[in-house]
Amino acid sequence: MPAEQSIAMSQIQSFPPVETPGATILILGSMPGKESLRAGQYYAHPRNAFWPIMGELVGAAPALPYEMRIQKLQSAGIALWDVLASCTRHSSLDADIVADSIRANDFASFFRAHPLITQVFFNGAMAEQCFHKQVQPLLEQQSLHCRRLPSTSPANASLRYEQKLQAWRVILHGHR
Repeated sequence: MPAEQSIAMSQIQSFPPVETPGATILILGSMPGKESLRAGQYYAHPRNAFWPIMGELVGAAPALPYEMRIQKLQSAGIALWDVLASCTRHSSLDADIVADSIRANDFASFFRAHPLITQVFFNGAMAEQCFHKQVQPLLEQQSLHCRRLPSTSPANASLRYEQKLQAWRVILHGHR
């Protein structure tokens, strides 16, 4: 059997957004990894730094039940989503996403429903690249301030937790 056929490719779907009418900030990932898909929760991999960082910034600590973490984000005016609605991928790595399988979420409708969002933070390079390529050309003129932050994924081992936390502190500017 050829090597390409021995790797099972899976069409995967992202989650609905975590949203609140008063959100002013949107944090975007690319697509949930395998652990997150299994758990049905954003950033479920135990070594992903997202929830520890959110614990330090807005009190959404990983020790809290998932629904309470979501409530903490919402109370802080933070929405959470993924750029991609679906794609084909054989692992949890963004690098394994098949480019011609990408389908973006409906951000035009999302931003119409959330007019207070002015800041968009990307959790890593793939989220930023996909947003600028797949989404931004379809949006009406918006005054969005976009910024890429270091990926919280355990695959991003080039930065220590403390460095990631320091970079992510920028989300607090403007809403505290």
